[in-house]
Amino acid sequence: MRIDPAGWPFIAGPLAPAAALTTTAALTGRAWLRRAAWPLVGLSAYMALFFRDPDRRCDREAPAPDDVLSPADGVVMVAGEPQEGVAPPGEWQQVSVFLSVVDVHVNRSPYSGEVVESSYRRGSFLAAYRKESAHRNERSELWLREGDRTVVFRQIVGVLARRIVTRTGVGRRLATGERMGLMKFGSRMDVFVPPGCEVTVSAGQRVRGGETVIARWPAAG
Repeated sequence: MRIDPAGWPFIAGPLAPAAALTTTAALTGRAWLRRAAWPLVGLSAYMALFFRDPDRRCDREAPAPDDVLSPADGVVMVAGEPQEGVAPPGEWQQVSVFLSVVDVHVNRSPYSGEVVESSYRRGSFLAAYRKESAHRNERSELWLREGDRTVVFRQIVGVLARRIVTRTGVGRRLATGERMGLMKFGSRMDVFVPPGCEVTVSAGQRVRGGETVIARWPAAG
């Protein structure tokens, strides 16, 4: 299984004391030290699960040019009318995805285009499912432009997520579904598309990053 590079310190960290406890148990015959190592091994296994980075359909075949894909795994919280005070200036539709601590946290670009704006804002660490988290929590925001089409998306941390990793910036071109970063532990992703797009998901629906179509542009012409 592919592991995101950001995960290796979290995976290896618990293994060092676990190895020390196991070695000491073998040398001293103290079985309780070996038992004490198992929770650390379990924590390391969970970290490997959290930072897993599976391939998705977009890695094997090019998405349709009018499709906007989910940037993350999780459950749709908002689909359609934007939450008050959350969307960027202008007219938008909003799709928000909540990621639990067991979801894949590698983030992908929802659409293709050039990154024309990028910003990072420090903030609070409210639970990501709360409405206020969209405008009060720490976040990274990217604007993608492809011709006359613009998509805005945000990585927003939650009560447990304290670190946003964004591996792109202004002037970089992204393909639909391309890996572009991750968020460490529970969090949310917000995507904003113009009113002319058809939102194809509904609140409560589970989605998969790089596979589920969350919106669709009108066919050109």
